[in-house]
Amino acid sequence: MIVLVLNCGSSSIKYKLFDLKTNKVLAQGGIEKIGLDGSFLKLATPDDQKIIINKNIPEHQTGVEFILKVLTSKEHGCLKSLSEIDAVGHRVVHGGEKFNASVLISKDVIEKVEECIDLAPLHNPSNLIGIRAVEKLMPGVPQVAVFDTAFHQTMPPKAYIYGLPYSYYLKYGIRRYGFHGTSHRYVSKRACEILGVPYDHQRIITAHIGNGASITAIRNGKSIDTSMGMTPVDGLLMGTRAGEIDPGVLTFISGKEHLRASDVSDLLNKQSGVLGVSGVSSDMRELEKAIQAGNERAILAKEMYNYRIKKYVGSYAAVLGGLDLLVFTGGVGENQWNTRSAVCADMEFMGIRIDESKNIGLHGQEMVISAPESKVTVMVVPTDEELMIARDTVDILTKGA
Repeated sequence: MIVLVLNCGSSSIKYKLFDLKTNKVLAQGGIEKIGLDGSFLKLATPDDQKIIINKNIPEHQTGVEFILKVLTSKEHGCLKSLSEIDAVGHRVVHGGEKFNASVLISKDVIEKVEECIDLAPLHNPSNLIGIRAVEKLMPGVPQVAVFDTAFHQTMPPKAYIYGLPYSYYLKYGIRRYGFHGTSHRYVSKRACEILGVPYDHQRIITAHIGNGASITAIRNGKSIDTSMGMTPVDGLLMGTRAGEIDPGVLTFISGKEHLRASDVSDLLNKQSGVLGVSGVSSDMRELEKAIQAGNERAILAKEMYNYRIKKYVGSYAAVLGGLDLLVFTGGVGENQWNTRSAVCADMEFMGIRIDESKNIGLHGQEMVISAPESKVTVMVVPTDEELMIARDTVDILTKGA
């Protein structure tokens, strides 16, 4: 079965085309700067060359149409016609409490996703545009929605209810939802596959750490707590997001600086985190250069970034009642050995001991990096959310057949 996976962001569309019979990636790429000057499509060829095609993309439907045109073009295509695509899987950011699993898209599903727009105003509208574009351009082709929040719907109320008047939960759905669920689900399952251990009998912490970052506690295959909250700004220090913070600080700053709600949101989401502390960049590669040059604020930002991860690992091990498996993934988790080393340092009391000969220099490869005597298995597993979406799509269509 050939499945097209689409991830429509506010100004971008990422795509990946899979042949699930052969487990091959037929094509992948993405459009950036949709609705802006200088929009372009960047695609990867089978021999891993990068090609950029400049084109004016005023909105998402034009973008989806252009991707489909490229997939069937003589120069860069891999399909003779769109009829070869059996299904389309979509990343949908927020499913609220309405969806606890991936679903076949229908009119009713679209209406429920629309009802979640208040919870993800920057993402769900773009996701819906992608769905409607495929409906128009490829009528009759089944589509599946895979939600970032669905995996975390197994959290108990004690983990997701905030210490606010309960009426706000009842009226507005204010609670912890969590994100990166597709990634946490993929890497936790993949780690167990590699190790040959039963997924439904493990205590796992998955650390999806990068510019956006979250940690999840998984018991017997189910998420029981996660660091992101009602929005993705909670929890870990991130590239430009503050992560956990005393709410009183926000009322204090907004009073002193005369900030509106939108200004506070911008402060928390775009001006804070590693960028805000270091004053250098939200990009960890730029931060590392500044650290090597002796920039003290860059050093502080990296220490804070690592410390917050370590603190969550410890707290979630307590929540799980012990730990069998710690998995690093995401841009930093997969590629920055020094962060993995810092997080695992002095954790022998928890049974965590890594083998630095395996850890140092490891980039983007599946690997067990714990020492033989470590009671907890520590791994690096590159995430593949698109593959998870494609597999969910096939599973749902196969079950419905």
